[in-house]
Amino acid sequence: QVQLVESGGGLVQAGASLRLSCAASGRYNMGWFRQAPGKEREFVATIRWSTGSSYYADSVKGRFTISRDVAKNTLYLQMNSLKPEDTAVYYCAARSRTGWPTISEQEYAYWGQGTQVTVSS
Repeated sequence: QVQLVESGGGLVQAGASLRLSCAASGRYNMGWFRQAPGKEREFVATIRWSTGSSYYADSVKGRFTISRDVAKNTLYLQMNSLKPEDTAVYYCAARSRTGWPTISEQEYAYWGQGTQVTVSS
């Protein structure tokens, strides 16, 4: 059983930074997704746990960085230059099988409860 708990969300001004964390009970290839009000859940970033290789959605490329602390079994999403359109609930997710990169939410078996990120203009 995999337990995922996100933290680090909040209300910030445009241009600010936030770092999201996800405490996991196991080590899998993992990802971040987000869902804005009235919108479909969308892929943000994924990381290959073993190597740290990363892959990003075009909308966040160059602004967000996904990383992991192997010793702490923790996933991070560093978000810089935040924009109002980044406002969403952010979810940590984990795969249950090998394979990377994976951008489809259908390929992720485990999900956290989500953490709210709100960016004001």
